[in-house]
Amino acid sequence: MTTTQTTQTTPTAETRHDPYPTRLSHAIEPIPRADPTVWGSEADGPLNQKNLDHFSSQGYLVRHGTVTNDWLPHLRQEMDRIAADLDHDDPRVIREPGGSIRSIFEPHLLSDLVAQVVRLDTVLPVARQLLGSDVYIHQARINMMPGFTGTGFYWHSDFETWHAEDGMPAIRAVSCSIALTRNYPYNGSLMVIPGSHQTFYPCVGETPQDNHDTSLVAQTVGVPDETTLTKAVDHAGIDQFTGAAGSALWFDANLLHGSGSNITPLPRSNVFLVFNSVDNALEEPFAAPRRRPEYLAARRVAPVT
Repeated sequence: MTTTQTTQTTPTAETRHDPYPTRLSHAIEPIPRADPTVWGSEADGPLNQKNLDHFSSQGYLVRHGTVTNDWLPHLRQEMDRIAADLDHDDPRVIREPGGSIRSIFEPHLLSDLVAQVVRLDTVLPVARQLLGSDVYIHQARINMMPGFTGTGFYWHSDFETWHAEDGMPAIRAVSCSIALTRNYPYNGSLMVIPGSHQTFYPCVGETPQDNHDTSLVAQTVGVPDETTLTKAVDHAGIDQFTGAAGSALWFDANLLHGSGSNITPLPRSNVFLVFNSVDNALEEPFAAPRRRPEYLAARRVAPVT
């Protein structure tokens, strides 16, 4: 009697099904979203049905007073302390071409105060409700846009990068941007294309090796072309996040967003928290040669409690 031995193989980027192909050699049509936007219900958290419906249709929600005034001076001091404590060549510190700090990653691991913000009743339950599960921090950072020198972020979908370069399989992540300073219409505040989260826009161009070394300063790969952006804006327009310090902008991982440079004397800074569902753990990158560092894409799925 003879036996046949079979070998099981793990799907590779070439063999596994990819519902959101991107970083392609040629343009293809936009892809309708296959995943829900809101995974929980009104009974699962603090957002009422009107809030959930707005988030589902528009892809974002503004929550004023997420962080109260008694927290804000301490958070701004923490921002300055973290920036001063880190070595100049620490890879978690991203600098503008002129040398000023643009972003600092993993602030929730560098500051007990920021870690407390993650767990606030105005923050964590919202993330759990929107994603319909326990959550963990996929990525966190402090964004700084100083007066006169702060440069913007070009139009992009975060999920496109997280899918292509980090292996996030489904659109089941949400970002919470908490303003540490007042956001005016003229100091580089975030702009969004409402409803654009319902469509995945595949991008053209292969991911370079260690793309994050440059993309975190100026993203040129993984961004929609101008014709695509024009059509999206013609269809839905542009909304802008403005408001007092302590306000939070929640937005879907696939929402197209960007910001202009800050040429005013008024600085803009925010704490940026990305929550991912524990049921949406990262796989291997779908369109990049290797994984990005842990401080950009956490692979240890530890539910925030």
